[in-house]
Amino acid sequence: PGRTTASAARFALFFTGAAWLAYLVEQAMRVANSAMSPGAILETAVYVALVTLLTLSASAYLLTRIGYFERISAHRRVPKSTIDNFFDRTMPSLTVLVPSYREEERVIRQTLLSAALQEYSNLRIVLLVDDPPSPSTESQREQLARARSLPLEVESSLREARLPFEQALKAFELAKADEAFADRPTLVQLAAHFDEAALWFEREAGSFPRVDHSDEFLATEFLGRMAEDLRMTAQATREAAEASGNGVSRRRVHQLYTRLVRIFQAELSSFERKQFASLSHEANKAMNLNSYLGLMGGNFSIVDSPGGQVLVPAGQRHADLVVPDSDYVLTLDADSVLLPEYCLRLVYFMEQPQNATVGVVQTPYSAYPNPASRIERIAGATTDIQHIVHQGMTSYGATFWVGANAVIRKRALEELEEREDEAGFTIRRFIRDRTVIEDTESSIDLRSRGWQLHNYPERLSYSATPPDFGALVIQRQRWANGGLV
Repeated sequence: PGRTTASAARFALFFTGAAWLAYLVEQAMRVANSAMSPGAILETAVYVALVTLLTLSASAYLLTRIGYFERISAHRRVPKSTIDNFFDRTMPSLTVLVPSYREEERVIRQTLLSAALQEYSNLRIVLLVDDPPSPSTESQREQLARARSLPLEVESSLREARLPFEQALKAFELAKADEAFADRPTLVQLAAHFDEAALWFEREAGSFPRVDHSDEFLATEFLGRMAEDLRMTAQATREAAEASGNGVSRRRVHQLYTRLVRIFQAELSSFERKQFASLSHEANKAMNLNSYLGLMGGNFSIVDSPGGQVLVPAGQRHADLVVPDSDYVLTLDADSVLLPEYCLRLVYFMEQPQNATVGVVQTPYSAYPNPASRIERIAGATTDIQHIVHQGMTSYGATFWVGANAVIRKRALEELEEREDEAGFTIRRFIRDRTVIEDTESSIDLRSRGWQLHNYPERLSYSATPPDFGALVIQRQRWANGGLV
């Protein structure tokens, strides 16, 4: 937005305040200069109070709108090369948790693919399947079986694509060179590998089944965008190889090879809390997340008990389940899609020294573009208004956790931990579950412990909106009542 837009936003706030003040003076003069009955005066006072509340609400929106314009105007996208240099050697560990309850295979696959193909190494993705472990119908059994097999299926396809790039990276590292800059054959070979990676994405985009606009979005905005970016990198590398006196450092070549490996390097698995009697079976997403968060960093043995299988610390025994810990946790709804640089940019933001007290960072809540129904378009439009508010509140340090897609500092979650005994087992809670939606209460707890929350000013993730009026009413009712205890 330009200066004119920002000035107009400030004028709108000033005009709203001036109009309210003029209305207040007019009503006061009317009461003072006319013989009104006590009932009429009371009615006027109530009406003035209602108008004042509505004006306060409008002013709050206009104020956050100003903050939104200021943030967008001041934001400068961090160059990709700067991020690559920052993560040149190591990257903080990141675990992506995808809670799922009877979701379609197609929807889960979208989410897993967008998470697995992030340009991020040291990445683990866990599908938290919350379906009943013993389905009653054949269709439900098939749905559960597909959900269980999807993570390994996706990981297998990525492993096959990754192998040639791992071999190329290893060959480059073993090649001895005294020069600081790469020679022409090295750059030509690097460009060929980027073309190979681009071809993989083009094939995936071409063969990806397109049932609705969310499939179209993944195929074009994720797979297609990645293919285009890799093609551009290949072309730039070839041009550098042909240009005289315009050398590319071997360090940069190593970064580019590493990027190819990172794209296909994710580790995927699934977990089902309802298979274990020692974990909470409460029917909400927060406890599905909490059950896995409470296991992170531990080694466990599976022991049979009269109530079913339980997880106990392995100690010196054989560990049947090893759950690695991580520096960051990304909670991701099973109907959402991330853009390729989501993890890279948000973790880079969290790793900056000035952001050491930021506990949660997320991008604007955005709906898939080009939906088929009018209801979906209306629902998506309201989220656009919401994201303006959330961005503006971040400008004043007053934002809160919105929706599930967010990168969370694990240390911040650990400070929220509460323990209680349930049927003889210790249940650990990190994300609050006393309300219908988990993010509002958790935001309050994080702020009370000194952690900041941040809404990053770039659209890097997209989520589904209700396809019909009934689903929309249910969703908005949850959102309206969700923060109430």
